[in-house]
Amino acid sequence: MAGEGAPSRRGNTTRKKTVTPLIEMGRLQPQARELEEAVLGALMLEKDAYPIVSDILKPEYFYEHKHQLIYKAIVDLAMKQQPIDMLTVCEQLRRNGTIEEVGGEYVITELTGRVSSAAHVEFHARIVAQKYLARELIRFSGEIQAKAFDETFDVDDLMQEAEGQLFEISQRNVKKDVVQINPVIQEALDILEIASKRKDGLSGLQTGFTDLDKMTSGWQNSDLVIIAARPAMGKTAFVLSMAKSMAVNYNTPVALFSLEMSNVQLVNRLIVNTCEIPGEKIKSGQLAPHEWEQLNAKISDLYDAPLYIDDTPSLSVFELRTKARRLVREHGVKIIIIDYLQLMNASGMSFGSRQEEVSTISRSLKGLAKELNIPIIALSQLNRGVEARTGEEGKRPQLSDLRESGAIEQDADMVCFIHRPEYYKMTEDSHGNSLVGLAEIIIAKHRNGAVGDVRMRFRGEFARFQNLSDDSMIPSKINKQPTKSAPSTYTSETTPTGISPNDEFYKNQSNNPPF
Repeated sequence: MAGEGAPSRRGNTTRKKTVTPLIEMGRLQPQARELEEAVLGALMLEKDAYPIVSDILKPEYFYEHKHQLIYKAIVDLAMKQQPIDMLTVCEQLRRNGTIEEVGGEYVITELTGRVSSAAHVEFHARIVAQKYLARELIRFSGEIQAKAFDETFDVDDLMQEAEGQLFEISQRNVKKDVVQINPVIQEALDILEIASKRKDGLSGLQTGFTDLDKMTSGWQNSDLVIIAARPAMGKTAFVLSMAKSMAVNYNTPVALFSLEMSNVQLVNRLIVNTCEIPGEKIKSGQLAPHEWEQLNAKISDLYDAPLYIDDTPSLSVFELRTKARRLVREHGVKIIIIDYLQLMNASGMSFGSRQEEVSTISRSLKGLAKELNIPIIALSQLNRGVEARTGEEGKRPQLSDLRESGAIEQDADMVCFIHRPEYYKMTEDSHGNSLVGLAEIIIAKHRNGAVGDVRMRFRGEFARFQNLSDDSMIPSKINKQPTKSAPSTYTSETTPTGISPNDEFYKNQSNNPPF
């Protein structure tokens, strides 16, 4: 019988106790100390080396703490446009109070002595950056794993946090190389040629709002468009009218993210918009026989329309990014509409204030529009400054009225306001022209085009915006009234005209908010 500790035998097979080498029991974090030293030495040897690595490396990318401090001193010198060499770096370290922490001047001298040139500094810098990202992924996965084992953490919240942190890490590695102008010119000419072949002359997505399309040339790819208004001004009615027109009339795939209303509520409003049945009847279900026939006849327009609705409440920018990519990939979505921006969040990231969070959301939306190369329309609330002002002109929204963040104005390629003078009991302008049933889309910012006002007809009982040229759709009794034609756009020299406020169809509109 074999003694204790002797190898056991079964037939001719001997099992030996395996010993795990110490190096396999623990792992060093990804690092490249020698390359870090080579990069720092090259930066102090070659005066033109810093611009090459400045957009690749940050101080925290270095594994060694002393290397972080040295690179920080180099960045400080570059920011002050001072020369970078062994002597200036030592002097900057003294000013920063970290010369002793890095090991004194001897360490700086050693770094410059280990490299002969800066020939491969960019390649070395990219390896250092990759090692940093690998360490961040290890840190991130370890934190998520620990929280996943902790049953006090909600799994849904943890998944959002994980997605947010992973997105943040991935963004650090997003670098787009510069391109020579020739291929960009060719791309611009191709787009121009396609636009020239279209009868409407538009280069972007057609909305069905004729005068708006003329001013914007259609919604342009990669643009972030903010449509802002005070509550009950008709923001949702406007984008639903637009989404229905684009999806039904032009077969453009549209994705609508509604953070405020459920998908059934949205579809009910689309039914009201399309079937021209008052909203209160759709809510109550009390339809007359002819209205049931009208519903069955017109609702067929909505079937099979490429309109995709998501009613996830409190949607995060990270969830939006994931869903948007899938919609573009699987359904060919050409435009995304968000109702509305202030209800979104940036979970998984910490902020000092709500204003900082909204700023991050608006920047993320602009980044997403560029990444997917489609327009993103985001609705936004206005602050109460509009209500405090008096007079017809005072009620018109301004860029300063955008709520919670000036970053929205900065990030947006276009900012539009919806203004209905009738809402403020203004039935006539200073020239006696009717304002009843009229809405203004005020283009206050247009990065790539003109600003101005576009006039539309608003029909509150159907929650619908439409072209002024579509007034033939209004009941015949009103069309028989002698009226002047209203210009679709105007300046201080041209004034609006419209239908008399005494017409039966409009006489109660000022007290009837959008459905």
